[in-house]
Amino acid sequence: MKFAVIGGTGLIGSQVVKDLNAAGHQAVPHSKSTGIDVLTGQGLDEAVAGADVVINLTNSPTFDEASPAFFQTSMDNLLAAAHKGGVGHFVILSIVGTDQVPELDYYRAKTLQENILANGPVPFSIVRATQFMEFMDAVMSWTADGDTVRLPATPIQPIAAKDVAGAVAEVAAGTPLNGIRNIAGPEIFPLDELGRITLSRKGDGRTVVTDPTAGMFAVVSGDVLTDKDAHLAPTRYTDWLS
Repeated sequence: MKFAVIGGTGLIGSQVVKDLNAAGHQAVPHSKSTGIDVLTGQGLDEAVAGADVVINLTNSPTFDEASPAFFQTSMDNLLAAAHKGGVGHFVILSIVGTDQVPELDYYRAKTLQENILANGPVPFSIVRATQFMEFMDAVMSWTADGDTVRLPATPIQPIAAKDVAGAVAEVAAGTPLNGIRNIAGPEIFPLDELGRITLSRKGDGRTVVTDPTAGMFAVVSGDVLTDKDAHLAPTRYTDWLS
């Protein structure tokens, strides 16, 4: 099968391309560096020409109120190109619980992206993943101050990027779900405890203080960012850290 991987040079996209090619498919990465622009539509018809499947892994450059416009425009352009090119399957990567956190602009934007795809002209699959293990340092940096990192006790089910990529590749090579598949890491942690584990394993002497008002995940209610019934990935957080 031939795959057009839009955003195919990033953290997830590059591994998806590698996984699909290793399985005997032809996966071609596309990004701004290869001459496409999902906002203007430049190069999209050529990128998806002859592809059986389009995998869209592009992301908004910001997580604020500008993000819905990015997903609206990029999805409209990509779906138009895919439909014109006779593509039979369109795959996106989203977030577990994204429709349960309307307080966050970015999560509303990802829900919009899902809805555009579901109401579009191409058979589709949505892979929703929990929070990436690779993002933990960034999450802590948002609320770090000197020797202290403030984090809420929001339940998190971290998943390794390589496991996300493997799941995306598997879904993309299959029959369109015309629905959602949730994937998640094998363990659930309170975010503050995850911060303590991370700092301890890295020999970082900073202290994590539990603060229910700190950072982006403070607005998340309950355990909506976790899913015990999801397809569970094998990599444990402490193994990934080591």
